[in-house]
Amino acid sequence: MASETGSGALRELLLVVAVAGAGLVLAVVAAFGPWYPTSDQAARAGLVETHSPTGQPGGPTAS
Repeated sequence: MASETGSGALRELLLVVAVAGAGLVLAVVAAFGPWYPTSDQAARAGLVETHSPTGQPGGPTAS
């Protein structure tokens, strides 16, 4: 019975390590993969311009 318990624990440990490795691979693909498909692979995302709403009291003022 002791050998069966050790075998089951080893199998479970290998399963946990395999799932963790698969999760790590998916995280790396999500972090370093393209954000959106492009027809031209050399095209890069442009900068995003932010604008404050106009006419809001207490908002930022131009100096």
